[in-house]
Amino acid sequence: MKFSFILSLLFFISCGNKNCEDLNSNFKSYNEAIEIVQNTSFAIEEKVDTDSSWIDSIEFYSCVEISGYLIVNTKKYKSYIHKNVPIQVWNEFKNATSFGKFYNRNIKGVYQM
Repeated sequence: MKFSFILSLLFFISCGNKNCEDLNSNFKSYNEAIEIVQNTSFAIEEKVDTDSSWIDSIEFYSCVEISGYLIVNTKKYKSYIHKNVPIQVWNEFKNATSFGKFYNRNIKGVYQM
């Protein structure tokens, strides 16, 4: 247990101070991508809690204010990350009347990691 705490702390310290311009998008795994993106400084970092039946929250991270990373967190504790999502799509998503429908129609299968 002590070992895993130290490992987690080292990972957080090594990733926590990254600037988005220095971010290498060649991640080893899906979970690593989410962890690194969430612990990097971006010009835009937004999170929206939803009232969706299956989406708990959505997050958007962007360096260039044109496109960025989108993370969808479900109520079953699973997260999905998508890259190169245009900021316009993010703005439409966070204001959607149905988050699930918007995700399925406009993001899923369109923007991949």
